[in-house]
Amino acid sequence: MAQAPRIGVFGGAFDPPHLAHRALLETALDELKLDRLHVVPTGEAWHKPRQLTAAAHRLAMVQLAFGDVPKICIDTREINRVGPSYTIDSLRQMAAEAAGAEWFLIMGADQAATLTSWHEWEAIVQLAIICVATRAHPSITNDAIEAERLFPERFLHLSLPALHISATQIRSNIANGQPVQTLVSEPVARYIADHHLYLSH
Repeated sequence: MAQAPRIGVFGGAFDPPHLAHRALLETALDELKLDRLHVVPTGEAWHKPRQLTAAAHRLAMVQLAFGDVPKICIDTREINRVGPSYTIDSLRQMAAEAAGAEWFLIMGADQAATLTSWHEWEAIVQLAIICVATRAHPSITNDAIEAERLFPERFLHLSLPALHISATQIRSNIANGQPVQTLVSEPVARYIADHHLYLSH
């Protein structure tokens, strides 16, 4: 009997996508032996207090940042969806499209620590194995992940090089005229400059 395909899902605002995102994707593909990895830019972020950069710009940057990585599928369903972007809706859609697949939801430790506040979070944990990038946020210990304490068998940890890069820091650097070449890929840096993104906070 053929083995069930192993499919990863990595969502985010990607405002902008940066080198730590890419390191996480490459680590997940390798450690989880994924057949495919959906990168899902957020549409309407119900949980973010600030207005996201236009979806068209974020999608273009995601394509520049990750489009060359084998087995990556840049998935626009949340950008195309009207209304708030809920992870559970996307997971259910994907599961219906690829019946019998094993699902792996990839996230940073900061996201994992807030998972119990997500819309239908228990359904997410039942549908997908939660794969947490641990070392990116050493201040968040595994004990801080309430969902993992409740469902330990549904969690995995990815060993990731400690890259202390955040989109917030990148936006701040650009607004203050500081370089970002070591934080984002060269094509993304060029796109940001060409479209005059993030010039004010």
